[in-house]
Amino acid sequence: MKNLFQQYGWLKKISIGIIVFVFPFGSFAAGPPKPSELSNPLAIVMLIMIVGLLLAIALLANVVMGAADMYLQRFKEEKKRSDNTAGKIVSVIIFCLISTSLFSQTPASTEATSDSSVAGLSAVSFYSLLSVLLLELIIILALLYNLKSLLRKEALAIKAADEEYVVPTENSFIKWWDKFNSFKPIQEEASIDLGHNYDGIRELDNRLPPWWLYGFYICILFAGIYLYRYHVAHSAPLSAEELRIDLAKAEVDKQDYLKRSANNIDENNVKLLTDPNDLAEAKKIFTTICAACHKPDGGGLVGPNLTDDYWLHGGSIKDIFKTIKYGWPEKGMKSWKDDYSPLQIEQLASYVKSLHGTKPLVAKEPQGSLYIETTTTDSTKNKTDTLKAGSGKKK
Repeated sequence: MKNLFQQYGWLKKISIGIIVFVFPFGSFAAGPPKPSELSNPLAIVMLIMIVGLLLAIALLANVVMGAADMYLQRFKEEKKRSDNTAGKIVSVIIFCLISTSLFSQTPASTEATSDSSVAGLSAVSFYSLLSVLLLELIIILALLYNLKSLLRKEALAIKAADEEYVVPTENSFIKWWDKFNSFKPIQEEASIDLGHNYDGIRELDNRLPPWWLYGFYICILFAGIYLYRYHVAHSAPLSAEELRIDLAKAEVDKQDYLKRSANNIDENNVKLLTDPNDLAEAKKIFTTICAACHKPDGGGLVGPNLTDDYWLHGGSIKDIFKTIKYGWPEKGMKSWKDDYSPLQIEQLASYVKSLHGTKPLVAKEPQGSLYIETTTTDSTKNKTDTLKAGSGKKK
């Protein structure tokens, strides 16, 4: 009640007015006390009704003002006007109460001469109390009207906000994605709330997306198959075995590459081969096609001796490669480029070079020019071949 008086000062004023009415000023004057009209039952009932209606007005005004303050700021001005109106109304009520108390203090001669009364109350007191009751009823009706008006405005504002709000339309992909993941809408979160709340973060019993869950099951199945195939049945190679297989395949590819690159050998880039395998392969070819003219040991028969220092067409590895590749048809030596690959010709030329300095059983006399092979230190080449004129037949 103390807080109510502090919030609404006009209630304090009304209370003071009631006290003035209950204890009229005239009662403290000199002389014997005069009978008060407050002892009349009708006056008591009407006073109780006045106080009850005042409390109802206070509570109703509190509700109206609180609702207006919480909802819209634009009602602040209306609230001020309402406060001013309430103050005016309170002033009228206080005036009525004071006037009623004054009426109760009329002289005895007046009371004696007054013949009009209502249930023991003077007409002035009765109608004054009745006026206060009617005024309070009018105030209550006005407050109820304001409350109804405020609620109607609030409903209109909510309706306008709903009409202005546009529900975002989801495209077909979002709808499909939500359905595919079995997402729960926010309206149904209460059904999966586990009741655990950590600093405002709720724990929900959300199921994993089906695609993730089934993917996890597939991984488990794949792991079982992998374990059985690689570690139980050994039907597939492990990493170390795969490395060995890849290395072997790489070696085969390397040899194929070397064979293909050997076909690019010509008289300009031919090299002297010293590998025993190359020389062994060349010896087979030499025995097959060259021994008939040069003997198996290279001593020379129809063809010249291949073991001495004299050469008809040059004794360098390039000269020998060129002689074997293109031949000398006018001297009875055919071209072997269509019968053997460049690598085989390179091997054969290297084998012929390896016969130099050997001692055949029956050697043919030297033919051609003397060839001396020397090694020099030069920035552009390591080996140079020089031809010097010598005795023998000229090609």
